Amino acid sequence: MNSVKQMHNKLSFIRHMQTWIVIVGLSMFQTTWAAYQELDAIVAVVDDDVVLASELYARLDQVVKQMQQSNIGPPPQDILISQIMERLIIESIQRQEAVRRGVDIDDETLTRAVISFAEGNNMSLEQFQVALSKDGISYREFREEIRTEMMISRLQRGLVNRRVSISDQDVQGLLNSPYYQQLFSDEFRVGHIMLTIEDRASDAVIETAMAEARGIVKELRGGADFAQMAVAKSSSSTALEGGDLGWKRAGALPTIFSEDVLSLQVGEIAEPVVKPGLIHIVKLLDQRGAGTQSILQTLVRHILVRPSEIRSPEETAALIRKLKGELDEGADFEALAIEHSEDPASALNGGKLGWSTPNQFVGQFGEIMEGMAKGGISEPFLTQFGWHILQVLDRREEDMSDEARKNMAMDILHKRRFEEEQQEWLKEIRDEAFVEVRL
Repeated sequence: MNSVKQMHNKLSFIRHMQTWIVIVGLSMFQTTWAAYQELDAIVAVVDDDVVLASELYARLDQVVKQMQQSNIGPPPQDILISQIMERLIIESIQRQEAVRRGVDIDDETLTRAVISFAEGNNMSLEQFQVALSKDGISYREFREEIRTEMMISRLQRGLVNRRVSISDQDVQGLLNSPYYQQLFSDEFRVGHIMLTIEDRASDAVIETAMAEARGIVKELRGGADFAQMAVAKSSSSTALEGGDLGWKRAGALPTIFSEDVLSLQVGEIAEPVVKPGLIHIVKLLDQRGAGTQSILQTLVRHILVRPSEIRSPEETAALIRKLKGELDEGADFEALAIEHSEDPASALNGGKLGWSTPNQFVGQFGEIMEGMAKGGISEPFLTQFGWHILQVLDRREEDMSDEARKNMAMDILHKRRFEEEQQEWLKEIRDEAFVEVRL
């Protein structure tokens, strides 16, 4: 950092003049990139790094274009430049912290991320490169921006997540709160037929109406179309819509038949509900939400080998390729796992990891598992734990209703507290950093 300070203390009057020339160019929005290459100047010193005028201009140009596309009127230029400058400073602090902590994104991981970005825009990588070029954006610079974003994201996950603590009591408290009970409640789409009975009707009239209601239920359970029956028989205001009440959360269902609806499976019709002057017939047409969620689980096994004091990385890579060759020739996966796998938790069980979901594993392992067909054996691949070969044995859909609600609560709490801790952490590292703004 001292060397950086000394270098900038030696900047001449000409350099300061260049800075102001660049700033004028910023406000005019018309300075060319070539001019910035000639007159680039330091607009901020951030610890051992600097922010250049060209970076500030490029980000300003990007933000202005985004605002124009979104039909958002930009704030006054001095405010906009100040905001962008602060963002560049925060990014620089985090980037330096990531480097100090050894956070790195290798080229292979970066390429996969860029390809995913391109596919998200319905383009191949080649088409995406052409599109960037047409917009005057360097593909190499775009890759480095993505690398920086991934580094910062990985740094934040590592450091900020340590500050986030969520207890079972926190989760249960959230689930029990009235607001979140409503949030987590499933939504129900209910069909409703209403029969009206005259006021002060005789027992015989009421029994006739009940007989009609039971007859309607019998026809519906026999396969009659609910919507047609509602149009023909219902006196409800929704009769012409086929009796469809639309999607409603449990708390919004009419109390006179809400308990009956909650006891139904999709497609079932409840027994007639009798209230003074009215008979209600309800069918659960559909249901959605946490209570209907299921999760795809995979039964997977793997062989893990890793470098050691007596086996070099090259020898380890050769071993995993040899094992894959043996599997291709028909060798027994379980036997090879018992003999060679260095995962103590699964080796003696033939490499089996049990019924799992992708998010239980490191990214690449989960992605490869998720993309494989049942019975398939993967090519060897490397993760932070070593070299793997995995096999998908089976898949199943598992009802996760209660767990889904807890997971939803955990996700909401984690996101909320992560954002809170992230802002606090950013403030701390900003306060601790040496920053000299030269605008």
